[in-house]
Amino acid sequence: MTWLLLASLLAPVTAPAVAAPAGVPMDSITIARLQYDGGGDWYANPSSLPNLLSAVRIRTGIPVASREVNVRPLDASLRDHPFIYMTGHGDVRFSPSERTAMREYLLAGGFLHADDNYGLDESFREEITAIFPDAELTEIPADHPVFHVFYEFPEGLPKIHEHDGEPPQALGIFHGGRLVVFYSFESDLGDGWEDADVHEDSDDTRESALRMGVNLFLYAMGQAIS
Repeated sequence: MTWLLLASLLAPVTAPAVAAPAGVPMDSITIARLQYDGGGDWYANPSSLPNLLSAVRIRTGIPVASREVNVRPLDASLRDHPFIYMTGHGDVRFSPSERTAMREYLLAGGFLHADDNYGLDESFREEITAIFPDAELTEIPADHPVFHVFYEFPEGLPKIHEHDGEPPQALGIFHGGRLVVFYSFESDLGDGWEDADVHEDSDDTRESALRMGVNLFLYAMGQAIS
């Protein structure tokens, strides 16, 4: 599915249900989980993305798929997915060709949400600096549209899972005024998207995580068709 077809699906996001337009199959939009080398568990939180996709489908009416797909940076299908998600507890390493592919994907309209699951931070910062030596991770202010596109987060990124007692940080890479990388640090949104019995988060905490995830999805898709 081309990104331009997203426009017809995203326009009425406040409606209770949205039918796919002619020629566009149901379940044709999904989130792509980034598979990477380096030893980190890129596959962490297995129930998180199916639960987030379910929330997107139920709350917005967009006919998203029920499960994510896995992609590597050099896969030809990378550019078929406007929203790439990565997480993990360990190191991430890209080859020079993978860094080039990631940069080209993001500059061509793609969006990466990197969600530190405690342990990803140091290597992720090294890799994103190698991909964008001409930019740096900067704090995303609470008045940025990503925090208001569907649900309101007047204080910015919510705190979901406790690690070091530090406040959550939303950091981003911008290119030409467009947010191309959203890095959730000291928040762990994916833990809040998991099944309720996995981390035993409160209902309010899981709701905050899902709402932020819906915002991220809609924001990324909106950028893809703008």
